[in-house]
Amino acid sequence: MGVRSEIDRTPPAFTAAVEQVGRAVLRPEVVVDTMPAPQRIAPFAHAVSGDVEVGGDEVGTGRFILLHDPAGNDAWGGTFRCVTFTRADVEPEMGADPSLPTVGWSWLTDALDAHGGEYTAPSGSVTVVHTEGFGEMAADGADAQIEVRASWTPTSDVGPHVSAWADLLCAIAGLPPLAPGVIPLQQRRRGAR
Repeated sequence: MGVRSEIDRTPPAFTAAVEQVGRAVLRPEVVVDTMPAPQRIAPFAHAVSGDVEVGGDEVGTGRFILLHDPAGNDAWGGTFRCVTFTRADVEPEMGADPSLPTVGWSWLTDALDAHGGEYTAPSGSVTVVHTEGFGEMAADGADAQIEVRASWTPTSDVGPHVSAWADLLCAIAGLPPLAPGVIPLQQRRRGAR
């Protein structure tokens, strides 16, 4: 056990939660990197970005932010809040499906349930953007993207919430779920921890 400096006022609960983020089990297609965290939303914050890479191509991207206010936050209903953003291109036909937003939200809640990430106060939106080129851009054809923005208050260890975020990222990128009982071999991280 290390000696904490009197100057270091980082709450032990936040330090432990950040360590759980770093130890979360992720699918091998997800590459994460620590990124600057927002400074004005909560007294303490930690953020990672993630990319889904398949065959050398990036097929999805997102970020996971852990917020902590030791005094609690009435809007959160707790002292921690998980915030996520994920985005990926989808086939134009899929983007035109009116049920896609509902399905996109279920990918998050199903992943949290599958990993045992207990939570309260979920909030978020699913945006589907369909783009069609005209005139000089008609040859570009149609494109579609899905974005899932969400936040929730974790009521369990943070690691399962990060694993669920990584699974959401893979789901919106079109990867099939891992078969039950399959354990990812190893997570990949960029940058120093």
